[in-house]
Amino acid sequence: MDMIFIELQKHSDTPLYLQIYNQIKQDIIDGKFPVGMKLPSKRRLEEFLNVSQTTIEMAYDQLTAEGFIAAEPRKGYFVQAIEELAYVQPVKSEMPASVPTATPVQYDFSPGSIDTENFPFTAWRKYARDIMDTAHAHLLLLGDPHGDIELRQEIRRYLYHSRGVDCTPDQIIVGSGTEQLLPLIIRILGEQACYAIEDPGYLMTRHVFSENSRQMIPVAVDEDGLDVKALQRSNATIAYVTPSHQFPTGTVLTAARRTALLNWAATNPEFFIIEDDYDSEFRYRGRPIPSLQSMDKGENVIYLSTFTKSLMPSMRIAYMVLPPLLLDAYRQAFIPYSSSVPRIDQHILARFMADGQFSRHLNRMRKIYRRKMHVLTTLLRSYEPAISFSGDEAGMHVLLHVHTEATEKELIREALQSGIKVRGLETYRVTPAPSSPSFLIGFGGLSEEEINIAVPKLLEAWNIKKAAAPD
Repeated sequence: MDMIFIELQKHSDTPLYLQIYNQIKQDIIDGKFPVGMKLPSKRRLEEFLNVSQTTIEMAYDQLTAEGFIAAEPRKGYFVQAIEELAYVQPVKSEMPASVPTATPVQYDFSPGSIDTENFPFTAWRKYARDIMDTAHAHLLLLGDPHGDIELRQEIRRYLYHSRGVDCTPDQIIVGSGTEQLLPLIIRILGEQACYAIEDPGYLMTRHVFSENSRQMIPVAVDEDGLDVKALQRSNATIAYVTPSHQFPTGTVLTAARRTALLNWAATNPEFFIIEDDYDSEFRYRGRPIPSLQSMDKGENVIYLSTFTKSLMPSMRIAYMVLPPLLLDAYRQAFIPYSSSVPRIDQHILARFMADGQFSRHLNRMRKIYRRKMHVLTTLLRSYEPAISFSGDEAGMHVLLHVHTEATEKELIREALQSGIKVRGLETYRVTPAPSSPSFLIGFGGLSEEEINIAVPKLLEAWNIKKAAAPD
């Protein structure tokens, strides 16, 4: 450690060396300085605290004499164990002894987890090394506030070929996550905008609207997706939807409702649709579902997506595609803003995409997740009709419905007692709805072997037996 912050009272009656001594002594007693930690040299501490070296020497000498620190020749001063110092009052534990130890979580069915074992570390490391070896000084400076053009061009190509999104690189804004881009959208849409949100829906979205004091109207989601007729009857001017794989139910917005939703947006120039296409890369049955943006003729769709599921959550790179009408408003509102994504990360990803590595990675992960989905759904079918499930056409979680008299909270508690963590659907609802207890069963972060163990263990915790085999 090169320094210790001590707020010295230079006009106090207590000598400075005693103030330093008392502070270091108390930090050692409180465990803030662990045993074996090296203290700053006398010269460094003298310079940092702006006191004389004699003052530091006196404090260190007193601490050494009392056994709190020890000096090692040509090495420095080190914190000593104080358990045997009879005059030191031991620190009392703040944790009551009677608190029961929670069962550790062995299996977490989080819908947000991804498969980390199959990430292409070797290829990613190569591109990172190449960028660092060949990088010019300009990468140390602030870049384009929309994101570097190299990455926006690659995103444009990818969106056009995979989702039918037709846009220019200028329409693409790169940011450090949906939760960072959404407040920017909210600002340019104005304070009078009223947002229709899916119910149940994504908690982060609801939080962002609430934190920005925007009016929200929950609109029910059924087996066909968002209830567009209910939207039409509301006072909403903006609809936030996840049409390709609704979160959390997993439903897909039907073609008829897609058309009705786009027609609703076209009835008023102030109406817009925010399309969150968060995990559209992973579809396992049927033809790819076109994005709303690709079907939009009136330029009323704001397209949002992220690399969280397709690559890694920690990279924090997302993007939005603004219709031309809103692009000018965005530029005027955010002239002084800079991109929130490090430029080196942007260039690594751009190179990764340009060389086809991203497409290859997606193809590989699609096969891996399809196998995991198959393992999961095959296991679940063996327990029907005591349970049922939906949302298995795409994405990285299914919605499990448990046909029981128990409540969601009771089942969550029973699962935790068996070392399994699940998320209940009620958490994502604005308006409570009578239904069987339902749970998001995410499989992305579990191996096939873990799924084979965790699913029977979960259903056993809920006292659900396998269906009898047919004669």
